[in-house]
Amino acid sequence: MSSRKSALSSRKTRLEKMFVLSLALLFGGLFLDIATLGAAQETQSHAAEAGASDPEGRLDELGIVLPEPTAPVANYVKAVRSGNLVFLSGHGPYRSDGTLVTGKLGRDLTIEEGYEAARLTGIALLSSLKREIGDLGRVQRIVKVFGMVNVDPSFTDMPKVINGCSDLMVEIFGERGRHARAAVGMASLPVGIAVEIDMVVEVE
Repeated sequence: MSSRKSALSSRKTRLEKMFVLSLALLFGGLFLDIATLGAAQETQSHAAEAGASDPEGRLDELGIVLPEPTAPVANYVKAVRSGNLVFLSGHGPYRSDGTLVTGKLGRDLTIEEGYEAARLTGIALLSSLKREIGDLGRVQRIVKVFGMVNVDPSFTDMPKVINGCSDLMVEIFGERGRHARAAVGMASLPVGIAVEIDMVVEVE
């Protein structure tokens, strides 16, 4: 009987140790995940703060060179300032070689290609904005983004495409880059471009 009690006691002790070890591993992993998440959020926060204080420096960090704004293709201007607001006309996705990204999302282009087209369009918008105000450090807020996507009728992921522009604005301006937005599908866009975006910006 004493031997059986001793065996049971030993087994209980082993089970208790295994339970404690499992808890340690579980919470250790949880604390590691929390620490990793916290570090990632801190990095994003620092990047956002850097963009908020020095958007043009942030462009340099990201390796983005703003091109010369293209000439309007019809009877309009690229930017109009009224009070503290700058209204930017619809811009398209110009590649670095000056060609445009064309085609329909859901037929000719993937979501990833559309996202990149929207990012290129955001760069074009910033180029026109800088010409209008001289220094992107004067931006107080990206107020509104209106994104139009050239789509096949079956395509419904317009928001994922226009994120290419929205993400860029937050990368550059931090919290000041967060904006109201619309992302809509169009049966066609000028010269077949994949994306057209206009924007409203508050400046000092």
